[in-house]
Amino acid sequence: MEFNLTWILLGLPVAFVLGWLASRWDLRQVRADNRQAPRAYFKGLNFLLNEQQDKAIDAFIEAVQNDPDTTELHFALGNLFRRRGEYNRAVRVHEHLLSRADLSRPDRDRAQHALAQDFLKAGLLDRAEEALNRLEGTQYESDARLALLAIYERSRDWVQAAAIVRKMQAANQGDFSTRLAHYLCEDAQTQVAHGQLDKAFVQLQQALETAPQAPRPRLELAQLQHRQGQSDKAWASLQALAQHSSIALPLAASLMVEVAEATGEIESIRALLLKHYEQQPSLDLLQALVALDKKSQSANALGRTRLVEHLQHEPSLVAAAQWLEGETLAEEQYHGAVQKALNHATKPLTRYRCAACGFEARTHFWHCPGCQSWDSYPARRVEEL
Repeated sequence: MEFNLTWILLGLPVAFVLGWLASRWDLRQVRADNRQAPRAYFKGLNFLLNEQQDKAIDAFIEAVQNDPDTTELHFALGNLFRRRGEYNRAVRVHEHLLSRADLSRPDRDRAQHALAQDFLKAGLLDRAEEALNRLEGTQYESDARLALLAIYERSRDWVQAAAIVRKMQAANQGDFSTRLAHYLCEDAQTQVAHGQLDKAFVQLQQALETAPQAPRPRLELAQLQHRQGQSDKAWASLQALAQHSSIALPLAASLMVEVAEATGEIESIRALLLKHYEQQPSLDLLQALVALDKKSQSANALGRTRLVEHLQHEPSLVAAAQWLEGETLAEEQYHGAVQKALNHATKPLTRYRCAACGFEARTHFWHCPGCQSWDSYPARRVEEL
């Protein structure tokens, strides 16, 4: 068969025209898609600004379907799902991002951080911990460590919490010496509960060396020493507490009365309490002084005088109720009912209140059970605030 070049010459223009028409069609399609994706994106942004989150999500889903390679749309959609509490959908969005092989390193770290936030908000702490650990060495490292610290504190894993704050301190993220001392004290309480008193002593000594100005290590060390029959050492620890952290002395007032009885240092301890009470009056210091006065010869008279003197300078329903308890009324048959009513009224006034969230409790907390803040409870009763 003879090869005819005429057909080739006639076919080349036809092929060129068909190729040109196909390219124009593809270009129109691309332009249409590009117009549609921004239109859906701006529509979603408009809904978001008008606080119409449901419609915004629908618009962003449409935009993602039109342009599945746009990472910013995925991040916006995932954040919206998280804000709405749809954590499963947020997790799927961010896990889809992480599964993409073409994702840049900064966007991969950002998606990992967003995924950790999803798990945190959903309360999946074990999965959040795993996700946060993968952020070590990234630009989100500092935030991840703070989140891990919150997880370990909530789960009372003080060993892991201590390891995190040591890393943060080594990275110059702040001074966490007082926080570390709290962790050591918490661990010491656990050792005491398990009968490991020697380990508890070691932990408290480490806490004292870590934060010499913190009141908690000295106070809990004195409590443990007194419990072990080492009341002389407990008295020395209490003296150091008064010297270095006198603002926390009211928390040790009742313990000082017990130590005074055990050591016979009643006058020395009374003098120390009186000195600090005169500098800053406190209900706890006052009641400790009254308790010590009852052990002396001048007993009841001196104690009641202290209550009256306190009332002259500090209006206190608690002190008034305590004074009235030992008073003889003209109509004594009503004394019991009146006293009961006063005691009931003063109970809320003897609580401690968190300065951060206002959570009140009958006992003093170093770590607020309400807002998880440290050292947010003043060493003073509600009535004194």
